[in-house]
Amino acid sequence: MFDIHEKYNQWLALGQEDSALARELEIIRDDPKAIEDRFYRDLAFGTAGMRGILGAGPNRMNRFTVRRAAAGLADYLRLDAGMPFGPVAIAYDSRHQSDVFAKETALMLAARGVKALLFDALRPVPVLSFAVRHLDAAAGVVITASHNPPEYNGFKAYGPDGAQLSPEAAEGMTQRMDALSYGELKPMPEDQALEKGLLCYIGEDNVDAAYTRMALSLQVRPDIVNKLGGSLKIVYTPLHGTGNLPVRRVLKEAGFSQITVVPEQELPDPDFPTVKAPNPEDPGAFAMAVPLAKQTGATVIIGTDPDCDRLGVCVRDSGGEFRTLSGNQIGCLMLHHILSQRRAAGTLPKNGACVKSVVSTGLANVICEDYGVKMFDVLTGFKFIGEKIQEFEETGEHTFLFGFEESFGYLSSTQVRDKDAVNAALLVAEAACVCLSEGATLYDRLQQIYQEYGYFAESVVSNTYPGKEGAERMAAIMAALREDPPAEIAGTRVLALRDYLAGARTQGDHKEPLGTPPSDVLYFELAGGRWLCARPSGTEPKIKFYAGASHKESMEKAQEAADQLMAGIRALAE
Repeated sequence: MFDIHEKYNQWLALGQEDSALARELEIIRDDPKAIEDRFYRDLAFGTAGMRGILGAGPNRMNRFTVRRAAAGLADYLRLDAGMPFGPVAIAYDSRHQSDVFAKETALMLAARGVKALLFDALRPVPVLSFAVRHLDAAAGVVITASHNPPEYNGFKAYGPDGAQLSPEAAEGMTQRMDALSYGELKPMPEDQALEKGLLCYIGEDNVDAAYTRMALSLQVRPDIVNKLGGSLKIVYTPLHGTGNLPVRRVLKEAGFSQITVVPEQELPDPDFPTVKAPNPEDPGAFAMAVPLAKQTGATVIIGTDPDCDRLGVCVRDSGGEFRTLSGNQIGCLMLHHILSQRRAAGTLPKNGACVKSVVSTGLANVICEDYGVKMFDVLTGFKFIGEKIQEFEETGEHTFLFGFEESFGYLSSTQVRDKDAVNAALLVAEAACVCLSEGATLYDRLQQIYQEYGYFAESVVSNTYPGKEGAERMAAIMAALREDPPAEIAGTRVLALRDYLAGARTQGDHKEPLGTPPSDVLYFELAGGRWLCARPSGTEPKIKFYAGASHKESMEKAQEAADQLMAGIRALAE
C-alpha cells in the first residue's frame, strides 16, 4: 500500500518540468481530499485506452502519465509482442494539450528505440486506424478523449491491424507501464530524434489521399448519388473537432455539393464553446444545426465528435420538424441500406456477416435474418468488431459487411478497424439519396423498417461514481448483482444471466461457457425477448445500464417497457 502523500511529494519534484502542474500541486497542498483524488490510483487502461481529467498526479492526464503510457507501449512492442516491431503512427485531436501529448508520445517512443510517425496536424481516429495498416506500422496512438467535456483528454492505443489493442495486448502493455517510474522517463530531444530517423512527420500526401479513395470505394449506390447527390441538402457540424476537412472532402468528391457547415462550430476549438459537451449522442449538440437546416431546406443533419469516430444524425419528419436519431436507429438505417441495395444490385455475398455490440438493438438481428446475413454479437468495445473482421479475413468463412455499436459508432470498411464517422457520413448521405430517388426521406425509411420488423426501443443511462469511494461503490454494486441476481426485474422474469467476467451463461441449474474474453459485464435475458445489461466503464467512473424491449405495433409501448426495465435495474443498484 503506497503512501499518497509520499507520491504527492515525488510529483512536486516532477513539477519542476511543468509550471502549470507545479502550480496545481501547490494549490492543493492543504487539501487532503484533492490530493487523494489525484493520487489514490494510476489512470486505468480500459476498453478504449486511458482517459481522464487534465491535471497533476497519476490519476490525471498530463505529460508524465502520457510518457508512462508511451514507454509501456514501446517496451511491450520491443519485448513482448512476439514479432519484429516497426514504427508507431501517432495522431491527435483538437483538445487541450493534444499536440503536446502527441509529441511527448513520439519522443518517448524514440527514447526507447521505437520509430514514431507523427501526423503534422489534427487527424481523426479513422485516418489513424487506416494509417497503421497503410504505413505497415506496428501500432498506433491517438491523443483524444472522444466526446468527453473539454477538461478531459486521453491516450488510445492500436495494434498492427489498426484496431484498438486486444485485451491481451492491453494487459501486456499495462504490466510494462506498472514497472515504470514517472521520474525516470525522459523523452529524446526532438532534433536528436529527427537526426536519428526515430521521428518522422506525416504530411497530407502520405495518407489522406489514400484514405479518401478508400472511403469513396465504400459507396453502395454511386449511380444514384451521381444523379441526385447535387439535389440533397445536408447540414454538417464537426463540433469543433477533426472531422471538418475529411468529412467535407469525401462528401464533395462523392457528389454531394449542397453541404452547409454550421459556421460557429466549424473550426477546431478545445473549449467546445457552443455545446455542453461535444457529443453527437446529445440532441443539444444540434441546437445550432437545426435552425440552419430549416433555413437552407436541408432534410438531413450530421454531426461528428472531436476525434470523428462517432456520428449523430437528425432527420426531417413528415411534419417538417427534425428528429434526433438514436445510435441504434442510425445503425439500422445504414444496415438496411447496405443489405437492401446490395441485394438489389446482386452484390450481396452468400456468406455475408455483420457485427454489433451485445448491448445494441435486436432489430439489427431481425433485419440480418431477413436478408440471410449472419449477425455476430460481441462485447462492447470496437476492438471486438475489429477482431471479427480479422477473423473473417483469416478464415474466409464470412465477408464483413457492416459493424456498429449503439454508442454512435459505425464501420463498413475492412481497411479501418475502428469507428469511422467519415465512412458513416457517406453512408447516411447515400441512404438519404436513395430515399430521395423514391420520393421519400430517411424518416420515412425508418418508419418503413419498424412497420416491417416491429418496434424496438432501448434505454441507456449512466450512473456516475466519482473518486475513490465511487470506485468502491461501483465494485460493490456489480458484486451484489453478480452474487445475488434477481429472479425478476420490474415485473419481468429473468430467464438467464450472462456473466462475462465468469465467462458463463446460467439458466436455472444449467451453466454453459460464453467463449468470450473476461469482461465486467452482466447481461440479463428476460421474458418476452426483453433484456438488461450492466457494464462499468473501463475509462470513466460510471456504470452504464442498458435496457431493450420490442412491440409489434407500437413504439410507445416498446419504449414504456424499456423505461420500466431501466427503472428496475437502477433501483437494484442504489
